[in-house]
Amino acid sequence: MSLVAVPWLRQAILPLLVVGLVTGCRSEVALSANDERPQVITTTGILRDLVSNVGGERVAVSSLVPDGADPHSYEPSLRDIRDVVYADVAFSNYLLLEEQAIIKALDANLRDGVPNISLAEGAVKYAAEIIPLVEDASLDTIWLGMRVRGTGATHGANRASDVLLSATSADGPGGLVAYLTESFGNPSFYVDSTDGFDPANGFRDDTATLPPAAHTHMSWAFTKPGVYRLTMQAKLSVDPQSPPVPMGDQVFTFAVGVDPHKVPGMAGAVVLNSGHADVTVDLDQQRLYLFADPGGSGEANQRVYDPARTVIEVPGKALLDVPGDRRFRFLGRPGTQVYQLPQAVLGRHVHGEIDPHLWQNVRNAISYTELIRDTLIGVDPQGASAYQANASAYIRELEALDTYVRDTIARIPPSRRHLVTTHDAFGYLGQAYGIQISGFVTPNPAVEPSLADRRRLTATIRNLRIPAVFLEPNLAARSTTLDEVAREEGLRVCAIYGDTLDGDITSYAQMMRFNAESLHDCLTTDKQGRTQ
Repeated sequence: MSLVAVPWLRQAILPLLVVGLVTGCRSEVALSANDERPQVITTTGILRDLVSNVGGERVAVSSLVPDGADPHSYEPSLRDIRDVVYADVAFSNYLLLEEQAIIKALDANLRDGVPNISLAEGAVKYAAEIIPLVEDASLDTIWLGMRVRGTGATHGANRASDVLLSATSADGPGGLVAYLTESFGNPSFYVDSTDGFDPANGFRDDTATLPPAAHTHMSWAFTKPGVYRLTMQAKLSVDPQSPPVPMGDQVFTFAVGVDPHKVPGMAGAVVLNSGHADVTVDLDQQRLYLFADPGGSGEANQRVYDPARTVIEVPGKALLDVPGDRRFRFLGRPGTQVYQLPQAVLGRHVHGEIDPHLWQNVRNAISYTELIRDTLIGVDPQGASAYQANASAYIRELEALDTYVRDTIARIPPSRRHLVTTHDAFGYLGQAYGIQISGFVTPNPAVEPSLADRRRLTATIRNLRIPAVFLEPNLAARSTTLDEVAREEGLRVCAIYGDTLDGDITSYAQMMRFNAESLHDCLTTDKQGRTQ
């Protein structure tokens, strides 16, 4: 359970809470009501480092997400919320980078009037460049997720609001389970028809919770062939004190291992069998529909499909063996077969339309720095000259860093500037510095990687003559398939940093230098260190 709203902490903070409630590795001191300096809370260590460079000794700064932890999935502790309560200013990245529990912890516990700055959105006014989040799952079946469109602003919704998308009934020859495979292989359930649907608890056990303007990925498994009809309803929870606002209900039809053009009562229906699609809640129109791009050419080309006249195909080629891992016994006994639309992207991957990893382009980090500077001046006008001087010095350092990253990567032969990794965090790095993002390795631990998946990855590596693949140190647990293919192909496995610092890489500037050098060294030499 996430700890996101603890109002009594504002009146009664016990010093003993500091002891024993710290999660992860932190080097900074906790925020305090006894410190006369501005108290600053950030969501990530990267943002903490930027603030430290601008604020210097004049501010106290702490981050909610410990170094080494994943901001996409971190659950804040009571100690984290204690720091939020004391904060005089808060900085998040947002654009749905952070786990929603982090944003709730921030928004629900900041004192009234405390500036709460989303740097990725705000930095656009300081000339930051944003790019769409491009996802290419390279699947041979439809990629089906859940999505929220619209803002819900007319109902008072904000970024800390929740959209509840619930399954209320399912009709079909077998069981239907929609689940998400977390970063370390554990399943998390959104829909499970095998244990029924309980209206008494608000369908709690068959409900997906999403923030506004987000979507998420999941696997959809069906135990027997046939036609399935899944009824879903949606509600908007603006805040914990307000009753949920109904957003409508709808029936979604699946043709599993049978002819999708012969579903009873669906003559002439559109068949969705490829590309990217989402079961979608529209907060502004207050209705549910399918939002899909059957051609797989990108989210910008998705359009609305009426579920009453649309069939989602789960073809015979989606038939897979249940793995031996006990965590997936809910699908059946090992070796039995189920039809499954795969999750495609591993881990708790809730996001929006814009790639949130802006800092991988150093020019964007300069925009963050300028926004941080102006925010701190607003909170502490007496420190204006110090913040301006610190920011100017740091921006000069970042400009030199931008040149260093650009020049270092430019020394990689163009034919070798290919990045294959496990996480889609490097679009800005690729665009700004001329690196081709050639592939993500996103295995689904619920099933053994298919021969087609491995052939595709191996063919990419061989065709492009890629000498190395790259892993984020904090995501090494996701790397089984990548490690195996790298070993078979005689490739180097090299480090690259995306979302977090750690005990070895302790600052943003150090991280970007490391990434540039790692790319250069690993893409220009072989395993013996010889230049190729």
